[in-house]
Amino acid sequence: MRLAKVTKNGAVGVAVDTGAGVKALFGDAALYDLDVLIASGGSALTDAGAKVSAEGEDVQIEDLTFLPPLVKAPKILCLGLNYKDHAAEGGFTVPEFPTVFGRFNSSLIGHGAPIIKPNCSDQLDYEAEMVAVVGKGGKDISKDDALSHIVAYSVFNDGSIRDYQLKTPQWTVGKNFDDTGAFGPWLVTADELPAGGAGLKIETRLNGQVVQSANTSDMVFDVADTVALLSTCFTLEAGDVLVMGTPSGIGLARKPPLFMKDGDVCEVEIEKIGLLVNPIKAA
Repeated sequence: MRLAKVTKNGAVGVAVDTGAGVKALFGDAALYDLDVLIASGGSALTDAGAKVSAEGEDVQIEDLTFLPPLVKAPKILCLGLNYKDHAAEGGFTVPEFPTVFGRFNSSLIGHGAPIIKPNCSDQLDYEAEMVAVVGKGGKDISKDDALSHIVAYSVFNDGSIRDYQLKTPQWTVGKNFDDTGAFGPWLVTADELPAGGAGLKIETRLNGQVVQSANTSDMVFDVADTVALLSTCFTLEAGDVLVMGTPSGIGLARKPPLFMKDGDVCEVEIEKIGLLVNPIKAA
């Protein structure tokens, strides 16, 4: 099932891509809040999707504004250096334990919304990433059981302000500028995809030019590894968002560097999950 949080004519709703078109329902706060549905656990998310598919109005994609699918995640946990070639291009060794940093919900934007290049920097970079959403929390989760804790997958562009990211060994500031975390448009339930979202092409295009192209099977730590390892440290909660790292090809590593600027358009596409498109706009 493919679900999205959307607005149309000012009304917030949930949309479902049925495969034969898109249907949406608007105005039911309990229904359109995907955060609440995932936190509720069980079949709440798919039950809501089935209701939209059965009772929703037919809508055109171009008439919808897509919001970030989730905006109340208890934790947004991002993995750095999680593709070998990306670690190498940055001069880093491949980590023996996931390199984890946090993102804030306040940095998130949806499909179609502008990624904002701040006035203080000209080093706005792109990073194509797959998202795995925790649907069932837990502590000390075994790797064999880890994927049963993932309810859905999505697409992320981890817009990074590189000079601010690299001012200190901790990357938090450069990864959390307002309006730099593009997310969506769809949440795709785990049953629609290969186990762990593995074996999927992941690609970034900047102004139509391919700048990143890889496969999600190239991750150092896959989704099951990540769930198991992180849950040894802290309790994972329903609604946590795992942003699984980017492949090589980032703008910082290019010679000369390639950073996003006002007027650019950045596309991140993951096979079977979706296409996330955002224009770049100067603050």
